Amino acid sequence: MTAITVDAAVRPRRSFQEVWVISLGHALTHWYPGTFYLLLPLIGKELGLSYSEIGSVLSCQYFAGAIANIPGGIFVDSVGRKGLLMAASLFWIGFPYLIMGFTHSYWMILCCATLVGIGNNLWHPSAIPWLANRFPQRKGLVMSIHGMGGNIGDAVAPLVVGALLAVLNWRNVVVINVLPGVLLATFTLLYLGRKQSAEPDEVSLESGAISGMERLRMFGALLKNRALLTLAAGSAFRTMTQGALLTFLPLYLGREMGYSPLWIGACMFALQAGGFIAAPIAGHLSDKIGRRQIIVSSMSMSAVIILLMIFAGGTGWFVMFVSVLGFFLFAVRAVLQAWLLDATPPAMGGTAIGLLFASQAFGQAVGPVSAGIVADHYGLMAAFYFLAGTIVIANLLIFVTPAGLIKRN
Repeated sequence: MTAITVDAAVRPRRSFQEVWVISLGHALTHWYPGTFYLLLPLIGKELGLSYSEIGSVLSCQYFAGAIANIPGGIFVDSVGRKGLLMAASLFWIGFPYLIMGFTHSYWMILCCATLVGIGNNLWHPSAIPWLANRFPQRKGLVMSIHGMGGNIGDAVAPLVVGALLAVLNWRNVVVINVLPGVLLATFTLLYLGRKQSAEPDEVSLESGAISGMERLRMFGALLKNRALLTLAAGSAFRTMTQGALLTFLPLYLGREMGYSPLWIGACMFALQAGGFIAAPIAGHLSDKIGRRQIIVSSMSMSAVIILLMIFAGGTGWFVMFVSVLGFFLFAVRAVLQAWLLDATPPAMGGTAIGLLFASQAFGQAVGPVSAGIVADHYGLMAAFYFLAGTIVIANLLIFVTPAGLIKRN
């Protein structure tokens, strides 16, 4: 893989402190949605919502987030002040939950969910290019650490909020839950603001000087970038595999293997834990030996393991393969992000990340329903053949992605 050409002046080796701070913020962006899954049944019961109305709340949140990805990325690149935008995102995600704690209206709940979806998708176009620009030679590793922050938020939030709900009602929990977001948003604003003042980001300065017409021209060029398009398409198929797996694996474990909810939860944890362990390893190796090698090998192993799961059927080997699958399937998310930014002009990093997450949202929406149609016609196990097919397509798209990188002047 071609090395990135940097400025003549050698960049100083930065402290990883800001990586940990931003990763903590990423954990919080996953914390709030993670708690909402527990709160929504209680909200629905108190407000007398139907199942379709409860489902529409989450659908509204995801739909708003999918739409907001690309314009959010363009906005981030235009403003350039990524530290301020990260702090605003944290506040924007938490504040609607506070409003939910005082409302008794279904429509207000929908409005709040829409705001959460928009605010949540403002984080990634701000945080990921910031880390990539400040750690250009360790991009894969810092992307992986950032991703681990999200995994921690997903895992810890239900445990903490579940414990709070044992002693408090949901409205009190929502109010308490806002406090970490306000505190971390304030800390992020002060810390990253000081960092940006002490060590100005040349990419942000360059981005702020680009006119609106020039930015539209660059956006058009971005849509013609073959590397970006194949990476986004490959990521969509990978996310399609992931979304369908997370939907139908619990169904298979419960209906075909007779597992209790406790053991299904343990298997799903094992799936996620494998990815948590693999992410920093894959990120570090991608910085050393190349993005393509790591992604292609991980996706190839994912396809092989899914096929082994099919042949293992309802045996104990099936469960063992589940934990191994997580190691390879979830390891490449951050590497894909790093490669996308390698292939994107630095001043358009936020827009590129917005495009990537929009394609992933499409894959996540299409995957479960497509696998469901296959399962309805050919049986539940056929859904796993569908998973193997989608990950193979993702791998083929990655294989044909150009390897050259954007050079920095």
